[in-house]
Amino acid sequence: MEAGERDLARMRASGTAWPELAYEQATGDDGYDFDRNAVARAQVLWALQYDRRPGDHALVRWLAEQEAVCRREAPFQGLTEETELAGLLLAEYRRPADVWLQWQLKRANFDTWCGYDIEHVVAAGADQTLSLVRASEHDHRTDILERLLDAEGRPALSDEDVAEWFEQQRLRFPPDPAAEDPLTWIARAQLIGDRALARDLIDRWAADRPRDQATVTQLRYELAAIGAFAEAAAAQRERLTFAEGAWDTASGWCELAELERRAGHHVAAWEALRTARRALDDVSGWTEVGLGRGYMAEMFQLAVAAPSEPAHEIFTAADAEAGSFPGLPLNTLRFAVEAAVNVGDEPRAEHYRQLAAAEQQRISRPG
Repeated sequence: MEAGERDLARMRASGTAWPELAYEQATGDDGYDFDRNAVARAQVLWALQYDRRPGDHALVRWLAEQEAVCRREAPFQGLTEETELAGLLLAEYRRPADVWLQWQLKRANFDTWCGYDIEHVVAAGADQTLSLVRASEHDHRTDILERLLDAEGRPALSDEDVAEWFEQQRLRFPPDPAAEDPLTWIARAQLIGDRALARDLIDRWAADRPRDQATVTQLRYELAAIGAFAEAAAAQRERLTFAEGAWDTASGWCELAELERRAGHHVAAWEALRTARRALDDVSGWTEVGLGRGYMAEMFQLAVAAPSEPAHEIFTAADAEAGSFPGLPLNTLRFAVEAAVNVGDEPRAEHYRQLAAAEQQRISRPG
């Protein structure tokens, strides 16, 4: 929090520092685009959450504008905690004119359209917001009215609805850091890239919790998120004790195989996949569903990652299984090419190259 508090003090001192937090597209080593200033902006938003002041409206509004641009331009788009926090901080000023910016956040992408609460848009009050929108000539006037009015032309939300929403949001984004959900601090440590802090927070969170399904599921997710794949695999093995039915069992063993592979435990990953395959025998039509395709993708990826001796065995098994599928996704076919090359089987590599080319042509065909 210290870095965010320092930056917030600078932002309050001078608007000339604000561009340091602007959305700025950059390309990472993995080839994907990202927002270079997302972390710095998030830290200032967290600091604002715990130090809300009447005089920060212009700063909060500017930060919300950057979140709107980020959600619209980011390659994976989505809806983040930071976007929702920026929207809430702006909503708390209850300025009717902020309806247009809140609408930008709402319509930034498919995820925000579905997940960003419409209460943000009418935070100033249903009547005040509707009066402003009706009297305007804004490009989005009609779209907003369609969303805010019901079939009879009445407000779809009341002021009581908005008040209740504010109460729920204040619980979600409390003004006191001591009241914050521990999982929030874990997520924030992960976002800023402090894996040591994240690991410490994960361990403390898990220490006094019962080892039930909810705990080990969350633990597996959090550990994998910081790259602690061996520990995540151990948590996944615990989670498998709660599996019910063939589908849940097969899925769980496939997830374990991925974690073991990413931990570099190729023999353990292969054993997990063989166990998953036995469970799949009891899943009707498994070669035609996502679970089966995920199993095949993991088979080929393991054949790519494993050293020579197990890689040959894994690829041979995967190659035999692939023939029973009505079709495989393009990514899986590409993994198959890599796996065949890894074991030195050029004829099978060419076979999968041809299948991948045909699949690429199919999905690229208009209509």
